[in-house]
Amino acid sequence: MPEDISYTPEEVAKILKISRFTVYELIKRGELTAYKIGRKVRVEATDLENYKKAAKGLQFHATQQPGPAAPPFLTQDGLIICGQDISLDILTRHLERQMPHIQFLRNYIGSIDGLMALYRGTANLVSAHLWDGDSDQYNTPYVRRMLPGHKAVIINLVYRFAGFYVAAGNPKAIHTWTDLLQPGIRFVNREPGAGIRVLLDEKLHKLNIDQQAIIGYKHEEMSHLAVASCVARGDADVGIGIEKAALQVAGIDFVPLQRERYDLVIRKEDLPKPQFQAVLAVLKSDSFRNEISGMGGYDIAQMGSIISEV
Repeated sequence: MPEDISYTPEEVAKILKISRFTVYELIKRGELTAYKIGRKVRVEATDLENYKKAAKGLQFHATQQPGPAAPPFLTQDGLIICGQDISLDILTRHLERQMPHIQFLRNYIGSIDGLMALYRGTANLVSAHLWDGDSDQYNTPYVRRMLPGHKAVIINLVYRFAGFYVAAGNPKAIHTWTDLLQPGIRFVNREPGAGIRVLLDEKLHKLNIDQQAIIGYKHEEMSHLAVASCVARGDADVGIGIEKAALQVAGIDFVPLQRERYDLVIRKEDLPKPQFQAVLAVLKSDSFRNEISGMGGYDIAQMGSIISEV
C-alpha cells in the first residue's frame, strides 16, 4: 500500500465496513492514528494497514492463546481500567492527577470481555452492567460465575437508564421490547459482550422472542453514541443504549426501559493497594462526583459504595 495515500474517515469506514462515527471513536481512543489538515481529518494508508494488522493480532491472541499471563505493561503498580463509559475516562484523569507516578491505562471493551480480562490477569479494574434475568440482579451473578475461585469486590460507580433510541417524536411508537417485532421496524444492536447487548438478549429470552425475527439484530455498532447516531441518520428506526448518549445526539428521543447499575469490579486482594485506595478516594471526592453529576444522565447516590464481595 503506497505511503503517500491518505483517506478521509468516510473512506476508512467503507474500507473497514463500519460506521463513520466508529472511525472517529477509534481515532479518539488512539487506536487509529490520524492527523488534521485545517479542519479535515486524514488517515495515512500505512496507519490504516497497521491498525488492521494490530486488530487481527489481537483477535488471534484472544482466540488462540487465552492464557492467564498478563501482558508486559500490566505492572504491580499500574492500573488498567476496562470499560466504555465516559465516566471512566474522567476517573482516569482524576487518578492521573492524584498519582502522576502511576501508569493508568484505558481499555475500551465491553462488560463480558472486561470480566474475562480480570480473570486472565490482563486487567485489574473493570466495569460491568450485566443483568441476570433469572435473579433480576446486576453483575454479582456474572462476577461469581466468571471469576471462579477468585474473590472480588463490586463497587458502584453510577446508576443510569437503559432504553431505546428512537427518532424525535417516536413516530414508530416504539415503547416496549415486543415493539421490536413490529413489521418493518429496523433495529441497530451493540456488539456481543457489551452489557446492553446482554440486557437485550436476556429480555428476549424471557419473552420467548426469536432474535432472528428482529430486523437488524445483526446490525452492530461499537458504542452507545454510534448506535444513537445511526438512528439519528435514519439508518435504523430504533437502537439500544443508555440515556447519556441520547443527550449528546440531536434528533433522537430516549425511551427508558430499565434502571441499571454500573459497577467497578476488582480482585479483593488488590483492594488495600495504594492505586485502588486512590480509586475509592476519587469516587468519594466532591470534585469527581460533581463532574459526573453535572453531565446529566447519571445517578451518583451510591457512587463508591461496596455493593458486594463475592
